[in-house]
Amino acid sequence: MKKIKLPIYITLLFITCHSANGQNHSPIRNNYRTEAGVPHLKIGRSMIYSPGKSWLYNHHPSIIHFKNKFIALWSNGLIDEDSPGQRVIFSVSTDCIHWSAPAVLASPRLDHDTLTVLTAAGLYQHGGRLVAYYGEYTKHRTNTHLWAKTSIDGMHWSTAIDMHVPLIPNHGPEMTKSGRLIISGNFTFPYTDDASGLSGWKMSCFYPDSLYSQDNSATFYAPAAKLGLPPLCEGSFFQTDDSVLHMLLRVTGKGWKGRLWLTESSDNGKKWSHPVETAFSDNDSKFHFGRLPDKRFYYVGIPDTLHHYDRTPLVLSLSNNGELFDKNYIIADEPYKLKKAGLWKGGQYGYPHTMVYKGCLYVIVSRQKESIEIIRTKLNKLPSTSIPPGNN
Repeated sequence: MKKIKLPIYITLLFITCHSANGQNHSPIRNNYRTEAGVPHLKIGRSMIYSPGKSWLYNHHPSIIHFKNKFIALWSNGLIDEDSPGQRVIFSVSTDCIHWSAPAVLASPRLDHDTLTVLTAAGLYQHGGRLVAYYGEYTKHRTNTHLWAKTSIDGMHWSTAIDMHVPLIPNHGPEMTKSGRLIISGNFTFPYTDDASGLSGWKMSCFYPDSLYSQDNSATFYAPAAKLGLPPLCEGSFFQTDDSVLHMLLRVTGKGWKGRLWLTESSDNGKKWSHPVETAFSDNDSKFHFGRLPDKRFYYVGIPDTLHHYDRTPLVLSLSNNGELFDKNYIIADEPYKLKKAGLWKGGQYGYPHTMVYKGCLYVIVSRQKESIEIIRTKLNKLPSTSIPPGNN
């Protein structure tokens, strides 16, 4: 066959476009379609906190095991989501069944006669010290800061330490194979090589620096619109054996089409590729990726696209290679009845965060952004890995 030689300007145009946009498709995908036929996991569950008549908003939970204690952290507001006066609280358990009454980790401060808004931003431990992170911004989502407090017993905490990065994290620091820590934000992913997680944070993003000055729940719309992208936010990453970091992103608002997007880094989080759409289904919610002790990759989230924003069922999906997540299990799908309506309160299983500890997978979720629940399942009790009918 005779080779066709393209004019040099066409060749250069193709190379330029391809380089600017990164890969033009993503191999990362799932095969979830509906709940029908998907096996249910055997689980244990415990309600960590359900409010009475006050402090009715509870969301953004995370879980860790530290010095023989399970510690849960979350955002706690009076009625509405992310309103002035929102604080960060925590609860402690020795058995993950019985939980202490919540205690305040951080309270908002006054800014021009209005309280700021605090958002729980994850937990991390190193060298016998526990670190709790939380973000802060003012009423109109400006002056964004990331703070941390430390503890040696999970009960008593230091004064606030400024992390000197302007973001509200989606997940707390997670470690790459090199030991580098990376925070998954909305569209920025700060990193540090300080193992304590308390200093040296450097901003990193797939957007040019000129398009943003801070990263919070109001700032991800503008840079996306300027580049012709849907509103991308709330990332979670995993790292494959070739050291590539794969950061999946939620799409929300009018841009939602039922799919996650992807940006990747081949230099340990310094630079990120132009985002592309994946064939990984999503209900418009936060999710969490990780890796099991047997080296399989996992996803916990809401892959249903038939009931937008209902955030049910909560699903575990597994992958052998980090590309096709084809083993699906229902973690939970029981409904929770909302006690008191509030701004943006809703979603049966909201914002899951996970932890693997001593042969169990722990999943902490908010229920209708009102109560906080912990769910656990034994990894050696996973049912058959055969693909159910209708989920091929």
